Amino acid sequence: MTNGDWPEVAVVATPDSVDALEQWLFAAGAVSVTYCDKNDQPILEPAPGEMRLWDDISLIGLFAQAQDIDSLTSALHLAAFGEGISLPDYELRVLADTVWERAWMRDYQPMQFGPKLWVCPSHKPPPDSDAVIVHLDPGLAFGTGTHETTAQCLDWLGRETQTNRKPLMGAVVVDFGCGSGVLAIAAAKLGAKAVYAVDIDEQALQATRQNAADNGVLDKLLISQPEALQLVNADLILANILFEPLTTLSERFAGMVRSGGVLLMSGILEEQVAPLCMGYNKWFDIEPATARNGWALITASRRPK
Repeated sequence: MTNGDWPEVAVVATPDSVDALEQWLFAAGAVSVTYCDKNDQPILEPAPGEMRLWDDISLIGLFAQAQDIDSLTSALHLAAFGEGISLPDYELRVLADTVWERAWMRDYQPMQFGPKLWVCPSHKPPPDSDAVIVHLDPGLAFGTGTHETTAQCLDWLGRETQTNRKPLMGAVVVDFGCGSGVLAIAAAKLGAKAVYAVDIDEQALQATRQNAADNGVLDKLLISQPEALQLVNADLILANILFEPLTTLSERFAGMVRSGGVLLMSGILEEQVAPLCMGYNKWFDIEPATARNGWALITASRRPK
């Protein structure tokens, strides 16, 4: 281990043992402890206030940079004794030092959605200078286009750009659950005259505001919490959220979108399509859902009011 490396201690836990093992790592001097899923078990839609954990958890304790391995081993033994637990089986490994705030650049590349819509990180030149480009770097809010739900929405937005680079010209759009703002920004760049970007997370609203400013479309976005959103006559609603909130929003969405307007819903699993559509077919004509890697996209047209 070099002077710039960071020692890590990884230990397997269960929901019953995780608190004790986390406390053991902190007692040994860990500067942070990260919870990871050991077996790729999905955790979907926990109840409000619920902290649902995986059945098998990897706890990873990060220790001070360049800490001596012998002293760390002693600290782990002493901490187990002090916490009144048996020393668990653990893996001691080394995390090489790097410039973390730039490390993501190695993997995040420009992504194409439809013929002429691209999402590009700031450090990469656009592959097509004639395309509609959304500049976006990974941040703290969800949505860069890499997840299947966001990607399917972007594909839908970009599908008409071969013949019309501004297919949403003059449209009023609502991005309900805007996250990073990628869908709202794409809609603005595709010609929408006004985009209502709403989210319950203030951090998401801040990210959307900054990303919209970076893309030169902040003047087209109206950014707010959902409760502040006034009734609008939208041409398009983008709702990339989750099954549970979508089930409760059917009547509200029906009142927000104009006759003939479109509601695009994602963030749902394929098996959730049928029960969700049952709550919307009173107001909408619903096309057969499409799916990618188990995640579904629903396109619905508002019937005349």
